[in-house]
Amino acid sequence: MYLQNSGLGNVVNPIMSMAHERVYGIPMLLLIGWRGEPGVKDEPQHNFMGEQTVQVLESMQVQHAVLPDTLTEAADCISEAVAYMTEHNAPYAILVRKNTFAKYKAQIELVEAQPHWLTREAAIKLIADTVGSEVAIVSATGMPSRELYEHRVATFGEAGATGRDFLTVGSMGCCSSIALGVALGNPQKQVIALDGDGGTIMHMGALITNGQKAPPNFKHIVLNNGAHDSVGGQPSMAFDFDLAGMAQAAGYKVRVVDTAETIKAGCEWLCDEDGPVLLEVRTKTGARSDLGRPKSTPAQNKEGFMGFVSAL
Repeated sequence: MYLQNSGLGNVVNPIMSMAHERVYGIPMLLLIGWRGEPGVKDEPQHNFMGEQTVQVLESMQVQHAVLPDTLTEAADCISEAVAYMTEHNAPYAILVRKNTFAKYKAQIELVEAQPHWLTREAAIKLIADTVGSEVAIVSATGMPSRELYEHRVATFGEAGATGRDFLTVGSMGCCSSIALGVALGNPQKQVIALDGDGGTIMHMGALITNGQKAPPNFKHIVLNNGAHDSVGGQPSMAFDFDLAGMAQAAGYKVRVVDTAETIKAGCEWLCDEDGPVLLEVRTKTGARSDLGRPKSTPAQNKEGFMGFVSAL
């Protein structure tokens, strides 16, 4: 299993309640990308988890090692892990430091887009401009939050961008649940979850909660490019099933759009309809190589957003 250490937080329960040697005893090699390793510069959402990663593994009683950066030593490390898993029928974790692996570009296009689809960044700009500046937006982790923030800086300046939207920099899959809570707590404010297909799929059960709670000011936009675009472009399978249809079955009104004209019309429909409504926006994969990151801290963003959503 290959995952980031943020993913380690998500698999604590399955490992401890099923795979651990005291339960089913499933030998499972966890290859964990070590984001936020102490002493290595990273983003705020990774730093604390990075500092605690070894302690988390120790508290789970999962044996672990750090992958060496030479092939011979790496082979020895993996051999030791296999020997341990074979003897104990238990998981074993190998931590991979930043830059241990060389960069690799996929040799094929993993997800095929239609020529008329917009880039995700272009779609986000169009969405933000169409819904207006008084709507509260909760944006998904990864590239969507970074692209939205850059557009806000271009529109309002650095100071005006901070706190205008809640940038869900961590907690993948929780975007729509956060937006639901904001909508329930601030019924006078239109609230939009600007979600991704990967995050939506990750916590699919949130669709049912959103659909049944059904606050009229709750709106949900899913930017669907069929890929986990922020972490390498691996297919999410979101083009292989009816995502909008599942939301509709959960209680949403839904539309699917994929051109500039239909995106604009869909956003106008979204704002006019009582929630819960879902607009699936199909886009291309990829992002600019020079895409920046928010200058404000998560705490500054939170405080600013609290003031923004509570203002009548």
